[in-house]
Amino acid sequence: MTHGMHTDTHLPYLDGGRDWRDTATRYALLPLRVFLGVTFIYAGLDKLTDGAFMKGSGSGSIGDMMRAVRDSSAIPALVDLALKNPVGFGYAIAFGELAVGIGTLIGLLSRLAALGGALISLSLWLTVSWASDPYYYGNDLAYLMAWLPLVLAGAPIFSVDAALRARRRQRAGGYR
Repeated sequence: MTHGMHTDTHLPYLDGGRDWRDTATRYALLPLRVFLGVTFIYAGLDKLTDGAFMKGSGSGSIGDMMRAVRDSSAIPALVDLALKNPVGFGYAIAFGELAVGIGTLIGLLSRLAALGGALISLSLWLTVSWASDPYYYGNDLAYLMAWLPLVLAGAPIFSVDAALRARRRQRAGGYR
């Protein structure tokens, strides 16, 4: 064989001799990360810019929504806690969604961001969408399940976390 002529049947991989399946596996969580990151950023901004939502009472307010789901939620005490200060709870959810979305999208503290997203989704499932019948009509359970792979795997590519890992490895002489 002369001067780098390839005779193998596999498509080349970015790092060298791996095939397309390895590439697909490496990038498999990226669409999920982008979807969840953009969705949670949008959800947080939507809440912050909706004048009716950030009120203790009135049509479309966080307060009225929480009062409406209180008796049908899995954990009414959680709703009661939110009802002590519905506007503060609304801001906490909105800023939490923003932080989770940004962290997930750019891959900064990605496992922690994904855990935050899972906890937000879990709390919304146990309160707001618990009474959905059948259960799969409530989207919060699906979001909770979507966060779990990112909790486990983090953001191994195209992320601040990956860049920081590579930088630490480079400083340590490639042995990390």
